[in-house]
Amino acid sequence: MDEKTRVRIADRLQFLYGDTALLDDLQAAIAAFPVQPRTAALTERDALVIAYGDHLQQAGEAPLATLRRFALRHLRGLVSGLHILPFYPYTSDDGFSVVDFRQVNPALGNWDNVRALGTDFRLMFDLVLNHVSVSSPWFQGFLNGDEPYRDYFVTASPDDDLTAVVRPRTHPVLTPFQTAEGVQHVWTTFSTDQVDLNYANPRLLLEIVKTLLFYVQQGADFIRLDAIAYLWKSPGTGCIHLPQTHAVVQLLRAVLDAAAPWVKLITETNVPHEENLSYFGDGQNEAQLVYQFALPPLLLHTLHTGDARVLSEWAATLQTPSDQTTFFNFTASHDGIGVRPVTGLISDQAVEAMLKTVEARGGQISYKANSDGSRSAYEMNITYFDALAVPGEPLQRSVDRFMVSQAIMLALAGVPGIYLTSLFGAGNWQEGVAQTGRARTINRQKFDLAALETSLNDANSRYGQVWRRYATLLRLRQTQPAFHPNSPQRVLDIHPGIFALERGNLLTVFNVSDTPVQVDLPAGQWHDLIGNKPVRHTIPLSPYQFAWLTPEVAS
Repeated sequence: MDEKTRVRIADRLQFLYGDTALLDDLQAAIAAFPVQPRTAALTERDALVIAYGDHLQQAGEAPLATLRRFALRHLRGLVSGLHILPFYPYTSDDGFSVVDFRQVNPALGNWDNVRALGTDFRLMFDLVLNHVSVSSPWFQGFLNGDEPYRDYFVTASPDDDLTAVVRPRTHPVLTPFQTAEGVQHVWTTFSTDQVDLNYANPRLLLEIVKTLLFYVQQGADFIRLDAIAYLWKSPGTGCIHLPQTHAVVQLLRAVLDAAAPWVKLITETNVPHEENLSYFGDGQNEAQLVYQFALPPLLLHTLHTGDARVLSEWAATLQTPSDQTTFFNFTASHDGIGVRPVTGLISDQAVEAMLKTVEARGGQISYKANSDGSRSAYEMNITYFDALAVPGEPLQRSVDRFMVSQAIMLALAGVPGIYLTSLFGAGNWQEGVAQTGRARTINRQKFDLAALETSLNDANSRYGQVWRRYATLLRLRQTQPAFHPNSPQRVLDIHPGIFALERGNLLTVFNVSDTPVQVDLPAGQWHDLIGNKPVRHTIPLSPYQFAWLTPEVAS
């Protein structure tokens, strides 16, 4: 560790704990880390597929091995990386209630399976650092009064004033547990099975740092900081985005800069857009990537209304504080489509209209508790394809509308993150919701590999149509330096039904409406990459048609 990094870490420790007693232990952890540098730079060739370890299944085979076979057969050459959602032993929340951070769920495979995926793809691991399962050895040690776990969890009194706490759920923030020292009320932000870790204890932070470095040793190139916004607890405050939380992110960044500078932090903060941006820090000291949480609901609103103006106004404001930072763009994930990120971007009436449309298309709405005792919509639980498809319309129209949403996401400055099921336009899994009783299950369907591949090979099926068009876009995207994550981006005001974006020398135009629009082009000769044909002066766009246009070099 060089002196500059040592000072950075010492400064954060002093801020958090009033001393630097942990500094030597952190330095020893970094010094023990075997340095095996990997690729650091992000380019236009980077895109990640987001998948559960058991999203694809084949009898008699470890699901992680099945995922690798699918990835090698279908994703190599299209994307550069895989975000494997938590593959650790767990008790609930489809992996996010972790029992042991350093083990692979044996139902999925083992560390050899994970490392094998890393030989061909850049990997993103989840550091689920806000909480652990009540069944974890750490929490069982807390219940028994064992050291060092007695101070590993956040406890409070039911009499404490917690009315200001920002809640992403509706259950009480404290859950009583019988311990060796009597009943203690433990902070449970996300569920009564997920107990919050106490970062006011420096020894707990040290364990998390060691886990972070362990993940890097196993092949992680990206570390997703799950639910990071709620990390630090201080009664009387909102307990979200606290200065101490940012200090922890800064400390983790400093550790990685010293031990593994090629590894990138990405923060998962399902919050209003301006709050989300704060996790870039000064552009040098916090996350290199943040999830673009406003994009999925804004795109949904845009395509429901056929009006690109709000999307265009928002996209025109997008910027990052340095060339070391960029957005992680996505439309769908294992969770629902967040509602809070569009706070202040679209009206309450527009939000309500979007919620009603989603419910009419088979989705459900999840809610959060507010400080005044009321509740408000937190996320829309529905697959992205079904959120956009109008019931009863021709399949081709639904596919066109879905694909324009994906093409916009791929064109925006940043790194694309594509939920596996979006690659083939999966629909709502209502049977799964009936089985689990959980709304989020609606877009967490698992697939038999052979049956899925049969559907992908059927050019007339929904899956086959979406897959072929998506693969074409991903191949084209990789050929264009203008799609570099930090390539300049400028929004053009052309028509209410058109979203238009300049990326370097590339002009992208998207018809988000259900009516044809003719787009006048800047002077010059253009080549339509998607249609693979020259374009002069104007380009007619059918409903939900789009074009990626490059200047045509005169022969």
